[in-house]
Amino acid sequence: MYSHILIPVLLNGRTDVKHAKSVAETLLAKGGKITVLHVVETIPPYLERHLTPAIHVETQTWAKKKLAEVAAEMGVNDTVLLDGPPGRNIVNWAQENSADCIVIDSHQPAFSDLFLGSVAAWVVRHATTSVHVLR
Repeated sequence: MYSHILIPVLLNGRTDVKHAKSVAETLLAKGGKITVLHVVETIPPYLERHLTPAIHVETQTWAKKKLAEVAAEMGVNDTVLLDGPPGRNIVNWAQENSADCIVIDSHQPAFSDLFLGSVAAWVVRHATTSVHVLR
């Protein structure tokens, strides 16, 4: 049983949050906690110069609102919103905040995943904690 489980979510509706929460609750020790995390991916520099600072603020505001909605749907109070590379941020946050298990959804890989690797695959390869991948 785990005392602190991290559930990274996509805010585009592709994460089965109810299934992730159910699995996390099964794995969670009595008195443990669940944290829901979303990472706003870094915009490549060649695109960033075409965007205004207002777009970044608008994206952050939307992500905070949507993350709160997803957490409420799951019945989870602890949420984290980060910027940067998703896989690296998930693993680093789990290590820095003593999460002892990551429950992450695995989507059907896109063509680009064949070259870059999916976030779930990156987390599995680099996490120092247990990782439970949902299919």
